[in-house]
Amino acid sequence: MDKDLKIFLAKGDKEFLPHISIDCVIFGFHERQLKVLLLKWKEGGSWCIPGGFVKHQESLDASAIRTLKERTGLNNIYLKQFYSFGEPKRDNSKALLRRLGVNGSWLAKRFITVGYYALVDYSRVSPKPDWLTDICEWHDVHKIPKLIYDHNVIVKKALETLQLSLNDVPVGHKLLPSKFTMPELQDLYETILDRKLDRRNFQKKMLSFGVLERLEERRTGGAHKSPFLYRFDRKKYDSAMKGGGLKFGV
Repeated sequence: MDKDLKIFLAKGDKEFLPHISIDCVIFGFHERQLKVLLLKWKEGGSWCIPGGFVKHQESLDASAIRTLKERTGLNNIYLKQFYSFGEPKRDNSKALLRRLGVNGSWLAKRFITVGYYALVDYSRVSPKPDWLTDICEWHDVHKIPKLIYDHNVIVKKALETLQLSLNDVPVGHKLLPSKFTMPELQDLYETILDRKLDRRNFQKKMLSFGVLERLEERRTGGAHKSPFLYRFDRKKYDSAMKGGGLKFGV
């Protein structure tokens, strides 16, 4: 058994609440793809989403924030609790437990997990594995591998929740860099929704919210005409989100 795992098992039930965990679906946007941050277990093991346990004197949100900080290196991440997963056999993986040698420990008992999704600027993330994994990297949300336990279900539910609440979530501000083009903003919405949107209607609607500031700069180096860069007017954007979001109607 790994030394770090032995230490964790010895103190785990004294430091963490039994039977409850948190799992985080971390979304980023890069090269016209909606990405999810995944971990791979050591020694060629399975893939999973980042997660952790709740300390005795810690709230669920604080536990999720701590986990996100450890995996991404970022503070002040947009975070949303979206669902709880409590099927009786959701974490029943005897082979994995035998491999870890934890069959008789508190870690092998039934856990209910609380799902969170996070929106991060891909360019600012420094992916870092935890003590059970040796790889932490981005994957296209539509092409993720088979994950442990019910983690594929958790990712699917997180994406569905994001799609349904797209009008009320600051996806543009959180997933795009500070300066972006209108086509890049449309790419983001189309990627999340997994469908095409009419270019003219999209631009007209976005400009009607009054939250975008067009800059004199243009995006250069592309194959097509250099489009203008935009940025969000933070004061107007925050006010719009507090007032009910951007009612785009997607």
